[in-house]
Amino acid sequence: MRILDRYILKSMWDSFLGCLLVFLSLYVIIDLFSNLDELLKQKVAIEMLVKYYIAFLPVIFVQISPIACLLATVYSLGNLNRDNEILAMRSSGWSIFRLTHMLILFGFITSIFVFMVNEKFVYTAQDRMKNIKQQFEGNKKDTQEKQDETIKNLSIYGLSNRLFFVGKFSRKDATMENITILQQDEKQDLTAKIVANKGTWDGSLWKFYQVQTFNLDAKGRVVGEPRYNEEEIMDIPESPQDFLNQRKLPEFMDIPQLENYIWKLSKSGAKSIVQSLKVDLYSRYAFPMTSLIIIFLGIPFSMKIRKKVVGLSSIGVSIVLCFLYYVTNAVCIALGKGGLLPPIISAWLANIIFFSISLYLVSLLP
Repeated sequence: MRILDRYILKSMWDSFLGCLLVFLSLYVIIDLFSNLDELLKQKVAIEMLVKYYIAFLPVIFVQISPIACLLATVYSLGNLNRDNEILAMRSSGWSIFRLTHMLILFGFITSIFVFMVNEKFVYTAQDRMKNIKQQFEGNKKDTQEKQDETIKNLSIYGLSNRLFFVGKFSRKDATMENITILQQDEKQDLTAKIVANKGTWDGSLWKFYQVQTFNLDAKGRVVGEPRYNEEEIMDIPESPQDFLNQRKLPEFMDIPQLENYIWKLSKSGAKSIVQSLKVDLYSRYAFPMTSLIIIFLGIPFSMKIRKKVVGLSSIGVSIVLCFLYYVTNAVCIALGKGGLLPPIISAWLANIIFFSISLYLVSLLP
């Protein structure tokens, strides 16, 4: 690595690290003071509060990394430009790409790191934060109590186009109470309704008790007499663990869990739900690239910073473009979930648009 490359990279790294530490501190302080009255009311211990914000750090890092990359890019290249160092590099024959390739590499590595943190730490951190919050509210349970916990109002979308609504689900003995199952066809129209008082798992299959089955027509009206069985072996492929796994919301799943969940729902024919979840899945890959895209957007404006007024205007324009990027991305995601765009296109479209804009702006530089 050349001396100038190390010089540019060090400037970028120092600026990024400084922005990151400042934003992390501000994020924690603002969140702490916004919840201070509730924390004092609950008499939360300092130790528990520290654990909460340590768990919160990966979530904050993923959210603030792009804006830290933007400001670091503007500050680093802006300083070089004000001191006429960029002019000297260009005079020696360096192209824009040659001059900024270390920044681009930095953005790429940051994006990979954000992806890893997002997958390995963020979703487990969110669960940990949720548990600590429950402790704030006095809902702490020891390990044995958690194993014996009864889950109330459990609902999942299972295989074979079935919606399950369970009044009570016991972790300890794998039993369900107050069960309602809605059977759907491939068009998501109801075809049957099954109501049972209780369900037990014997290790390989479910047995329901006091079972009533209602057949429904296309308008959801009962057809014929309902069928009643005191006991009935049910053809339900889901095990108790499947019910517990699907209890986790998609936003708290990592990529393998989300892919498995989408596969199960696709077998059930839930097209609209699968469409929305596929957008979320592809966004897991597209979102970490935000840091790299933001650096590309910051480069053309950083090159124009020589005077204070020009520098402030360049920073302002780059921040506005960054804001427009997030708005565009949100619109594309909404269009994808609404079925107006293919999932993979909706997840990556904002990146493609603003990457193209940044390349065009860079091509206009002298």
